[in-house]
Amino acid sequence: MKVAWAGSREAFQLSDRMAKLVANDPAFEKFTRPMLGRKELLKNTLRKAAHGWKLIVDLRLTEEEAKWLRLFIDEPAYTDLHWGMFIPAIEGQGTEEQKNKWLPLAQKMQIIGCYAQTELGHGSNVQGLETTATFDPQTDEFIIDSPTLTSSKWWPGGLGKVSNHAVVYARLIVGGKFHGVHGFIVQLRSLDDHSPLPGVTVGDIGMKFGNGAYNTMDNGVLRFDHVRIPRNQMLMRVTQVTKEGKVVQSDVPRQLIYGTMVYVRQTIVADASKALSRAVCIATRYSAVRRQFGSRNGGPETQVIDYKTQQSRLFPLLASAYAFRFVGEWLKWLYMDVKQRLAVNDFSTLPEAHACTAGLKSLTTSVTADGIEECRKLCGGHGYLVSSGLPELFAVYIPACTYEGDNVVLLLQVARFLVKTVSELGYKKPVGTTAYMGRVASLMQNNCAVQTAEGWLNPGAVMEAFESRAARMAVRCGQRLAKYENPEEGFAELSADLVEASVAHCQLIIVSKFIEKLQQDIPGKGVKQTLEVLCYVYALFLLHKHQGDFLATGYVTPKQASLANDQLRTLYSKVRPNAIALVDSFNYTDHYLGSILGRYDGNVYPKLYEAAWKDPLNDSDIVDGFHEYVQPILKQKLRTSKL
Repeated sequence: MKVAWAGSREAFQLSDRMAKLVANDPAFEKFTRPMLGRKELLKNTLRKAAHGWKLIVDLRLTEEEAKWLRLFIDEPAYTDLHWGMFIPAIEGQGTEEQKNKWLPLAQKMQIIGCYAQTELGHGSNVQGLETTATFDPQTDEFIIDSPTLTSSKWWPGGLGKVSNHAVVYARLIVGGKFHGVHGFIVQLRSLDDHSPLPGVTVGDIGMKFGNGAYNTMDNGVLRFDHVRIPRNQMLMRVTQVTKEGKVVQSDVPRQLIYGTMVYVRQTIVADASKALSRAVCIATRYSAVRRQFGSRNGGPETQVIDYKTQQSRLFPLLASAYAFRFVGEWLKWLYMDVKQRLAVNDFSTLPEAHACTAGLKSLTTSVTADGIEECRKLCGGHGYLVSSGLPELFAVYIPACTYEGDNVVLLLQVARFLVKTVSELGYKKPVGTTAYMGRVASLMQNNCAVQTAEGWLNPGAVMEAFESRAARMAVRCGQRLAKYENPEEGFAELSADLVEASVAHCQLIIVSKFIEKLQQDIPGKGVKQTLEVLCYVYALFLLHKHQGDFLATGYVTPKQASLANDQLRTLYSKVRPNAIALVDSFNYTDHYLGSILGRYDGNVYPKLYEAAWKDPLNDSDIVDGFHEYVQPILKQKLRTSKL
């Protein structure tokens, strides 16, 4: 199962090697992190990032190994943005000449960069950004300026205190005309003494949610006062500005930019499965350790994991972690496919790939954020301790619901694509994940034929249920929109319904990719059968949770929905014997989990007790401030009230 989770034996061995390298190095200790002040916290993160870089250089790690090393260090740092956004932006949007100049510097970390797009006043609406880049033909330079307070760059990770360069997104203005928003490489700080360059105001935006959490990252604020940069520092792979001040489109199509977006969103989906699986691992292990009620004749109490209420909340999250892992694997393939097609100017699958990755980013991150919090509740009171690992995991993870596209805004983008697909059905064959729309006539007419609870253990029956629900919801939205004279007004009015149709479509994609995974050859005795159980848990849990959709669209009867729930209860009993093995298959070290409740050896209570005494408050018996503030209250002479 470890190999099935990792994707291949090679991938398993590589990640296992890197996880152990980090776990066995005391330099990466993280227990004390939540107790540090902000300055100490950032300094500690810089130390770890430097130690990580030294290991990468000394051990001559490959790019893939370095990526896993940074993941297992498990601390948001400026390096995430340098490697994950700054370098890919130059790779995706720079000319060959620009790549030859800037990438070697960035890859050797001779410069450190970030991605400065979001502003104080605009995030999701990139076209609304206010920072300007005005071309000056006299000097062959761009003048980068922040004309308003709301044009201040706000949020970029690594910007506040560490980065000395940024890819800055600004409004291109040539000859007084606006030519869209483009990226510019701008130096922010001196490479000698790290002080901000003239015209650059830069700092940190302050504390964020949580204890240590994302406060290890220097999210920054940045303002420009007429800062000049050479013309060749505009990223010009797609759009170029000549010395004479002409704006020219290169022969490289604009759609290439979407390739990078598909890549970034694919990594976010992969990260969702990692974060959700960590939370599920902690909650599952602790649910097996914790006993409460149910003692018979003085015997041991019942393991919490044996209660159906616990199983019905926990096991669907366990199934979701596997579902997200497999859809993430498929997205990796989709990205490679899109990349190969772009290379030969084939853009036919791009709108569908763009909509599909937008929807999956939204769905997986929302479910994961809610799932981590649910896992904390599943651990009872002890889940609220920072040492459970869950508050930190939650605080670090939840920004994923907003960055790289607000989750609701993304679902509305998916909805536009679905409505367009429906409207074109008469003359255009739907492709990829919307191919099922091509059978819309039968999906609108045929109803569910399941007659027994076991009847739901049929991939065909499950697929048709999800396809019919998604198709009917999309078609109904299309029909309602057609009644409006102004389509935009209709879209705004029906946006809540459109979001629900998008969720139905995205859930169908995840269910279908899980089923496709099970059609592959999966080695290991009992591995495929156990994954089949998880697949049905995932699908039937969604059917139960959203049964309003399935009933309202008329595909399923109340009796059939009830049978699905009966089958789901039976499946929970099948997951139970393998629950611990399924979370052990994630192969997470205790260091990476960072949780006393989720320890591999199950030795929870002694370790919780031990950890309590390590808190700085317990350095002395009498707390600082007692004599000053508490003792005078205890010593006061109370007079009888005059009332």
